[in-house]
Amino acid sequence: QVQLVESGGGSVQAGGSLRLSCAASGRTFSSATMGWFRQAPGKERVFVAAITSSGDSTYYPDSLKGRFTISRDNAKNTVYLQMNSLKPEDTAVYYCKMTLASNREMWGQGTQVTVSS
Repeated sequence: QVQLVESGGGSVQAGGSLRLSCAASGRTFSSATMGWFRQAPGKERVFVAAITSSGDSTYYPDSLKGRFTISRDNAKNTVYLQMNSLKPEDTAVYYCKMTLASNREMWGQGTQVTVSS
């Protein structure tokens, strides 16, 4: 069974940067679309970024383009989220999601990101 483990969260001041990692177990990583989502307290989980299995294409909501960058290393079964120029409104639990060709989805347990002003 595939497991996703996020890391790299923490507390940072506004304007700072963090890089999140999501390591996947199993042999399905290189064929999966990977994504990042976030959920702030009292709010719904929302899309942050996605990357295709080959890494050739990436997707972001317009509000995050230019500040966040998703990447992956298929040799390490790991997807990353580089977050720059962080703002207090970026405070949330960040989740990694794996989507397989069968549309089966798996989620990590989340990692907390706190941005102080």
